[in-house]
Amino acid sequence: MRLSSALIFVAPFALAAVGAVLGATAAVQVIEDRSQSAVTLALKTEGLDWAQVSTDGLQVRLTGTAPSEARRFRALTVAGKIVDAARVIDKLDVVNKSTAAPPKFSIEVLRNDDGVSLIGLVPAQTDRKALVASLVGLTGGAQVTDLLEVADYPTPAGWDAALAFGTEAIGQLPRSKISITAQKVEVTAAADSREAKAQSEKALKKSAPQGLDLTMKITAPRPVITPFTLRFTIDAKGARFDACSADTREAADLILAAAKDAGADPAETCTLGLGAPSPSWGKAAAAGIAAVAKLGGGAVTFSDADISLVAPASTPPDLYDAVVGEFESGLPDVFSLHAVLTEKAKDKGAKAGPPEFLAVRSPEGQVQLRGPIPADATKAAIQSFAKARFGAENVTFATRTDKNLPNGWPIRVLAGLEALSDLNNGSLVVQKDFIEVRGVTGNPDASAEISRLLSEKLGDAEHLKIDVSYQEALDPVAALPTGPECVDRLNAILTAGKIKFDPGAATFGPEGLKTINLMAKVMTDCASYPMEIGGYTDSQGREIMNQNLSQARANAVLNALASRRVLTSNLTAKGYGESNPIADNGTEAGREENRRIEIKLLEAAKPAPKKKAAQTNEQN
Repeated sequence: MRLSSALIFVAPFALAAVGAVLGATAAVQVIEDRSQSAVTLALKTEGLDWAQVSTDGLQVRLTGTAPSEARRFRALTVAGKIVDAARVIDKLDVVNKSTAAPPKFSIEVLRNDDGVSLIGLVPAQTDRKALVASLVGLTGGAQVTDLLEVADYPTPAGWDAALAFGTEAIGQLPRSKISITAQKVEVTAAADSREAKAQSEKALKKSAPQGLDLTMKITAPRPVITPFTLRFTIDAKGARFDACSADTREAADLILAAAKDAGADPAETCTLGLGAPSPSWGKAAAAGIAAVAKLGGGAVTFSDADISLVAPASTPPDLYDAVVGEFESGLPDVFSLHAVLTEKAKDKGAKAGPPEFLAVRSPEGQVQLRGPIPADATKAAIQSFAKARFGAENVTFATRTDKNLPNGWPIRVLAGLEALSDLNNGSLVVQKDFIEVRGVTGNPDASAEISRLLSEKLGDAEHLKIDVSYQEALDPVAALPTGPECVDRLNAILTAGKIKFDPGAATFGPEGLKTINLMAKVMTDCASYPMEIGGYTDSQGREIMNQNLSQARANAVLNALASRRVLTSNLTAKGYGESNPIADNGTEAGREENRRIEIKLLEAAKPAPKKKAAQTNEQN
């Protein structure tokens, strides 16, 4: 049967339409499959695998329950980066916060030479940009890597204080790990020395927020001493160490016992450190000290394995030979001895034997240089060094140029000036075969440091005289006030300038702020002592009202000090109300005296003499 001409004409178009529909359907299916796969992979990569992906035509539908609103928004953002955001259909739910347990917020802060890393989970309210900026400032511009996650839950009590404390701590400890939660901070760090370890522990304890559980694991390796130095002298002033280093406690005990037998003060000490040239350091050092004692004077200097033994000019030659021979034969192979039987050393007043260079530093910091120095570039180097060490405005040059100076003269002058800069005031004498440094300092280790410096720069065979005395008044640490002195100073300020509170309130005006400012200055050196700010009123009014008012006023003083960046972790505020009157409440003058603030030391020590605390007071 023949097909009609109309059917023959329409059939090709119908077939083409069916093919187009089938092709479009296949293309849409391909797009759906690719979109679903790509979005699913991106969500899993971001740790958002709680979100399920389905497609309906060109639409991408997200379903599931997000742990927080922030995570829901993150899932939508990730999907919108893979496909057109208009194609993403949000069917996500958010977990009910009222029934879900809040997460445990914590931060691990790691600091080393490469920078600072932040790892952990923080509340959404935490200002991460401010945290990073603060760490950059506290660490001197270190690179800070923020790897923190965020959860949209309420900030737990104590979190902000613990985070602020941990941030301050990381700024103080260049090699550390600090773990922070709302209730606890754990500090693991390495300090450069035992002194630095003790200072860090004291500072952290002092600044820790009240109620925070603080755990510290700070290690302090022994210092590396280079060169490993010991210098023992017997002269008219007696037997003593200018420097003493030991590698073990046993070696130190052996050295100190030898020094005691030679007449040294039993209170002498040795610095324990790393870098000894031989396990036999203690034995060799003790033998050197014994040799000086047998000679009846002189000095022995150890600089690593090099030993210099200087005998006084009065030593009989046969005694000198016997002592040196016995000492040298008993030394381990690693040590090398250079022994000298000197002539009488030239002192700084001697006229004979020029050339002689002299530098004098006054207690006011003025330095005068006299004597010969080389010409040209070497002269300029010495002058520049002196200006850099003492300040250009403090140095006066009265030197002369001399082309015929002994070999090594410039380095002897430079090393001597460096030693002089460690003193508060003193003098330096440089001669051909003799260097003398004498003066006073507030550094108890200055003598050892100067001896180590000169031995390192000039060698162990130098004839040195180091006469440096320690004065506690010059020591910036020892000069700090005691607890009773701090209390006396604070109460004296309160006596001189009362803080006038507003009647029946805990607020005060500009005059009171002047007094607070003076107290804040004193607290700069006194923040390590536990003290109480006590508030008192007169007897007018109800007792409970006076009690509450005195507490509020004591708190106001504490808060005013804290706002001036005073460390208040050792300060407590306590209101005593109308108790402990110091004057008659029956008169207006007496009531005025009873309205006061007093500072009291809180430690098991003899209390400071009680002052009549002329203090912050006002009308009840």
